[in-house]
Amino acid sequence: MNNGYFVTATGTDVGKTFVTALLVKKWRDSGIDAGYYKAALSGAELRNGKWIAGDADYVKTIAGLPDTQEQLVSYVYKEAVSPHLAARKEGNPVELSRVRADFEAATKRHEFIFAEGSGGIICPIRYDSSASLVPQKLFLADIMKVLGLPLLVVTTAALGSINACVLTVEYARAKGLSVRGIIVNRYGMSKNMEMENDNIAMMHDLTGLDILAKIPEGASDLTVNPF
Repeated sequence: MNNGYFVTATGTDVGKTFVTALLVKKWRDSGIDAGYYKAALSGAELRNGKWIAGDADYVKTIAGLPDTQEQLVSYVYKEAVSPHLAARKEGNPVELSRVRADFEAATKRHEFIFAEGSGGIICPIRYDSSASLVPQKLFLADIMKVLGLPLLVVTTAALGSINACVLTVEYARAKGLSVRGIIVNRYGMSKNMEMENDNIAMMHDLTGLDILAKIPEGASDLTVNPF
């Protein structure tokens, strides 16, 4: 059994965090000590005078994780922009050495880890200005390579999903990354089931990947068993 999966998505606001929370919960409910890790989060929430990593806090709450925020997320930025821009404005840019160390620490706390990405697969994580002494450019795919986990691609079946899903999968493969399968979120939300089911069939046929789950909006659990 793999020691984890990296959950990415076809874009922002597809429901990646929601799906990740259900995955961690499902594994833990099945008796597997699953944990969570995220390299960089932007758009932290101010609660009672403290900046909270909302995505990680949501997963922690839904899945009942014992970890602290510092153990769940390496880099937390306040502004809700791409991590590379947030780091430019707030400082503390992402270092792969810290990501690697924090992830390895997570694998020692739990037997299985779900790592969550930021935005889509081409999201810039660090993009130093040319004026920097030694400019560094990191993208989400670089984080994926460091962690070495097979990918789960979260998508919807809405109009345009075929293009977004296939491009995400093919970009991952071009970067030498392994893709385990596709998870369809918000299944049935459009009310046009003919379109959604055809979109799902096309995503399967064009990528050759299994459709691992179809999750209705607002689901509280997954119907699939750990895979």
